[in-house]
Amino acid sequence: MSKPPHRDEDAGSSGSETESESEEDEDTGLTENQNRLLYMISLYTKKATAGTDEKDEWVRKPALIVLIYEGIVAGVLDFDYAPASALIENRRIWMNVSQEGKSDIEFLREEELVNGLQMSSKSFQPITCYQISDKGKELVKRISRKEKEAVHEFVYARGTRELLSATWDGRNYYLTSSSGYKRKSTITECEDVSYVSSAYIPQCLRYGGRPTLSNAHRAHESGVNAGNNLDELDEVITLNSVSIIVAEYIPFGANQIVQLNNNVGSTERCQGGFISPAMDANSSATQIEMSPELTSVDILDYTLTNHINFEAEINFANEGDETVQVETFGVSLNAEGTCFYGLQVEAVIDRIKDNISLDHLSRLLVDVQQDSSAIVDAIISQYQRELMNLVFLGDAENRNKVNLIIANEITPHLTAEEYMDKGEYENELKQVIGDTKAAYDISEHDTLIFGAYGLLVAGPNSRHHEPLLCAYLQFITIDIFLQNFFARIWILNDDMQTTNRIILDGSKDPRALDRIKYRIVKLAKDLIMLEEILSYMIEALEIIEIPPEPPEQAGRSLYERLEIAGMRNQLIRRAMDLKKNIAGAHRFLDVLREMSSVVSESKMFMLNESVDLNTKKMCDLQHSNERSAQSLLILQLLFGGVLAFDILDRLTGNQWTVTNSAWFNSFYESAIVNTPLLWFLISMFVWILVGVITYQSYKSGNYIKQGITTIRLKINRKVFVSRLHMFLRTKLHSYEERMYTDSNDVVRITYTDNLKRDWGGAKPTITLEYDERNAYLFCVTVQYNRREARKALVFNADELREKIMDELNSMDVWDVKGEDKSGDDLAADKRASLERLLQEEEEEAEAAAAGAR
Repeated sequence: MSKPPHRDEDAGSSGSETESESEEDEDTGLTENQNRLLYMISLYTKKATAGTDEKDEWVRKPALIVLIYEGIVAGVLDFDYAPASALIENRRIWMNVSQEGKSDIEFLREEELVNGLQMSSKSFQPITCYQISDKGKELVKRISRKEKEAVHEFVYARGTRELLSATWDGRNYYLTSSSGYKRKSTITECEDVSYVSSAYIPQCLRYGGRPTLSNAHRAHESGVNAGNNLDELDEVITLNSVSIIVAEYIPFGANQIVQLNNNVGSTERCQGGFISPAMDANSSATQIEMSPELTSVDILDYTLTNHINFEAEINFANEGDETVQVETFGVSLNAEGTCFYGLQVEAVIDRIKDNISLDHLSRLLVDVQQDSSAIVDAIISQYQRELMNLVFLGDAENRNKVNLIIANEITPHLTAEEYMDKGEYENELKQVIGDTKAAYDISEHDTLIFGAYGLLVAGPNSRHHEPLLCAYLQFITIDIFLQNFFARIWILNDDMQTTNRIILDGSKDPRALDRIKYRIVKLAKDLIMLEEILSYMIEALEIIEIPPEPPEQAGRSLYERLEIAGMRNQLIRRAMDLKKNIAGAHRFLDVLREMSSVVSESKMFMLNESVDLNTKKMCDLQHSNERSAQSLLILQLLFGGVLAFDILDRLTGNQWTVTNSAWFNSFYESAIVNTPLLWFLISMFVWILVGVITYQSYKSGNYIKQGITTIRLKINRKVFVSRLHMFLRTKLHSYEERMYTDSNDVVRITYTDNLKRDWGGAKPTITLEYDERNAYLFCVTVQYNRREARKALVFNADELREKIMDELNSMDVWDVKGEDKSGDDLAADKRASLERLLQEEEEEAEAAAAGAR
């Protein structure tokens, strides 16, 4: 377990503090590490004061593990650490976990100095929390100031008394404080080791073919470098002649095995070659460019519908040039879905074959787990990759697997009970097989140790038990997959509960219907795929054979400890139980479909009702307009005649017209009085002239009024109603309509913007429709007469849209946080969004770094 050098880069200043405790050390009965760990827990937790409204404060286990790691890095806690798999918010990561630190926490709980709390997270995973107890609080008072100040160095932000919090961003942990201090933790940065391995496939899985090749002649290559910061190790247990088998379950079937054999060229003359998971989008083209990081496959043996065994050599680029990793896997895949990835450890750093440290082995296992996923993902079908991403929420590349470690000898050789000492031996074993569950002596020289995510079999006869161990792995991999499958069903159920809530509130959100349709389609697809996966698992449990009990004593003892037959029955029972969950989810989804149909029909009914009402209004208005237009035309003609006659009357009047003048009298007598019908014709002419002038004036005005550009913006966005009202108060309303329902207060306000200079010389008429109760702006309608505007300044439709949106933006009416529904997204969509965000941040960081260079 690695101990990095002391880091004082971000160490907080302890400062001077006035305390009543004595500076002399008092015997607390605990070790120095336990004292500091207990004090650290006391800083982050407290019990509520009786009779007040205070809440208890607890610290979560993942955050505490991060803080312990930071204490180790700061040189305050004298613990070791090693990489271990952990599930943080449905994402599986590798963290540098101190098994000694975890052991001391459990010791503090056993001594009742720390309280424990079990909870369930939103991702349906168990969460453990810790709190200082009353007994522990009394003990903390006896801890010396020196030890407390040592803890202050890494729990406080630099130069302050602000406690650092461990914050998870989806990929990394950050240490943050309330004042804005932020620093990335290196807990997720696992150290690499140099090693050389050969392909290894147990003989019980082979069906002919050549033996696997050995890289033993290259064992010296790993001794060139010593890896990253691995110079300080507390080696307690070492192994000799180590073989590693990492196993997992992937939904397979006979057809998938046939397709896999075709993909890797098992039936061709030249078998195997380089394999890539990339999809060829243009298979008819001449050339294609590929990344050089490919996997080389060499077929060992296969049956067309049942299995395939092959060697896989990793050609992935190492992150650093100092680490030498010769990594060759022996891979065995079968139609039952069990995938075995085996390798024989030839050397780790300067240890060739024997004396392999568990500290080194734990770091090697990280590479094996990650690279085995890359290998199998490159050769399975796209459909299988989709199934895996469904179960593991888009994080299939980091899925958990089970480790089987087989060694010819373990040093020191102790009894099984002595390994389970709750101390250094057990902590060391936890690094490679997880939290230890049990240990057994299957013979005088052979030991079997069970862990949370693996098992260790050590002894000179350990390889004789490979058939039993491989059969056990087949069931334990299904067990692990069933656990992930079960959690995924509950996540799916949670997504359906959220969909149900969205449907119930559908009348309040104008965008709800589109979201509901998308969610139901996606949920139905996921449910169908989960049902297919369950069928694959049930079929596998039915066809996997249980090996017979071995005749020798050690074999019988191992057979009894593994309990393979009992495990199979339990798995079948659990799988059948999952069928009930799937059936219930199907019925729930049917209910959601019916509910969504009701919402859709309700919205359609409201839309039709609104259309009918508007149509009736428009029809009535049209008839009224037609009658008015006809009457107006008649009146215009009559008015023209009356006006014409009045003009003539001005000329022919008896007292005040020009007919009394001498110069006009002779013309009047000769042309008007003595000429029949002449005055009538003159009257008609003047009437027509006035009528034409009046009609042209009417036509010109009508032409201008017909130059209307109407745009309707469908907004459907959340707004601050108070700010929208403030915006509308600056306008002169010409029309207001309100409609009240059980769930909505729909308001329609029309106003004319008198600031025609801002609109190119024309005054637009604008209508806003919004839900006052639920704070949604539905739509904005703008009517703009482009013929009234100045030709050089007239607005087009796009400019009108930009203008009205700029006015709304200037008032900052949008409630961006309120309309953010990402919290209700499907679990898979949340993961995809987070991945995109992190990818964008990485690209920005790379671009900034490139710009700095």
